[in-house]
Amino acid sequence: MKRLFLLVLFISPFIAMAQDEEPKDGWTRAGNVSLIFNQSAFNDEWTGGGTSNYAANLNFTYDFNYRQGKLTWDNRILADYGITKTKDNDFSRKTNDRLELNSILGRQIQESNWYYSFFVNFKTQFAKGYEFGEDADGNEIRTETTRFMSPGYLQFGPGMLWKKSDNFKVNIAPATARLIFVNEKFTTVDPALADEFNDAGGYFGVDANETTRFEFGASINAYYKVDLMENVSMENILGLYSNYLEDPQNVDLDYTMNLVLKVNDWITANATFQAIYDDNAVQAFQIRETLGIGVGYKF
Repeated sequence: MKRLFLLVLFISPFIAMAQDEEPKDGWTRAGNVSLIFNQSAFNDEWTGGGTSNYAANLNFTYDFNYRQGKLTWDNRILADYGITKTKDNDFSRKTNDRLELNSILGRQIQESNWYYSFFVNFKTQFAKGYEFGEDADGNEIRTETTRFMSPGYLQFGPGMLWKKSDNFKVNIAPATARLIFVNEKFTTVDPALADEFNDAGGYFGVDANETTRFEFGASINAYYKVDLMENVSMENILGLYSNYLEDPQNVDLDYTMNLVLKVNDWITANATFQAIYDDNAVQAFQIRETLGIGVGYKF
């Protein structure tokens, strides 16, 4: 109930701010790519403290939407990858890694903002993820914990879409199927230890010696983009999911805020905040925040 109340508070001001836009038939396309790079260097004689390092983050979004009469088809690709390396660490570390595809097909109900809909959502990551530590000799070591399609998430189902414009829409899908895919490398255990592995939550919810998990539940996905002022835009993406088959009260949450300040045609400043709650991964909020100035291009 508390999370539902917070959701209402989140969406209400957007509804009040939304303005009517005349829909047009045909394709509309828009994309954005940006590269943010940071670097610091200190020589051996530097006494003020600090460690030489570099970091880079690449972001890509592309929307291609179609409308013909009462039929709409909205598609979005999101891809982010970031890496950092400090002089004292043997290994580089990821700061961001996401690949996400979204597609919603809708048919308008009379002349309202409501549509019958069917949506597909796919999420995974590009590269391997690691936990870092030290061996008995104090050398840095790393243990692989994730990789491409491990985990991978596929959600789909019918629902109802409320669409004010391409920049403001909410999809409600009360009959959503979700598949979680993982590599057998992370779930293969001795059968004698399978119960202990499963009692600990498995690997992203997938049981021992399995590579997939099926869930069935309800999802809500909301998108809102607004121009706060000239050359400053804010994008909000919210996803909620409840699994009917197990602990439906534990609602998965994924919220991302992207703030973009356009300096000129090539220079942009970006701030991103993301909060994730998924008790199959970890029973706590995962928080990510990035801020930087870099080269960007909008098309």
